[in-house]
Amino acid sequence: MRIRWHGHACFEIGKENIIVTDPHDGKSIGITPPQVEGDIILVSHDHYDHNAVREVEKEDSKIIDEASEKEINGVKIKGIATYHDESGGDIRGENIIYMFENEGVNFCHLGDLGHIPDEEILEEIGEVDFLFIPVGGNFTIEPDQAKELIDMIEPKIAVPMHYKTSGLSLDIKTLEPFFSQYPEKKTHKLGIELDFIQEDLPDETEVWAFSL
Repeated sequence: MRIRWHGHACFEIGKENIIVTDPHDGKSIGITPPQVEGDIILVSHDHYDHNAVREVEKEDSKIIDEASEKEINGVKIKGIATYHDESGGDIRGENIIYMFENEGVNFCHLGDLGHIPDEEILEEIGEVDFLFIPVGGNFTIEPDQAKELIDMIEPKIAVPMHYKTSGLSLDIKTLEPFFSQYPEKKTHKLGIELDFIQEDLPDETEVWAFSL
């Protein structure tokens, strides 16, 4: 299994059925555009820094932008309706959490989640191997809320996203306010890409942060 970060909330997951999450166009937010073509493209909400499907689609790409359950090319996908803010979507609208299983690994991408989900949503999320979670605050949950949610979900790996990186023009926090909440032995800073097998995953939650 392979995971590659293309900045912000955009990840490339898998080697055969390539899943791309929340594509951006790069120039609109000051970073390099994603260099990948997705077999399946997941869009958590219709904001310009998450919905640039044209950057990563090919002729037969399957695009999912709704809260529903599907199976595409053997990949099981479930979208869960949530909000982009703490006011039931009144400020920034709706957001979709995506659960998907690829090559026997359970992934959860929280999109631009703006609130702590209730028990019903947490039950829908269930067991998670990789949790992609926004940690930059302002437009999403704050760093301390991100840690609170990780403690509730208990994924094997928490992958921070949607935080300030070099060149990014959005007014959000850097990785450090989130990262500093964890002991050093529980955190790992990676490169842009990770290849792994299930046996590599820890028994207790660790934070794996990609870098551009």
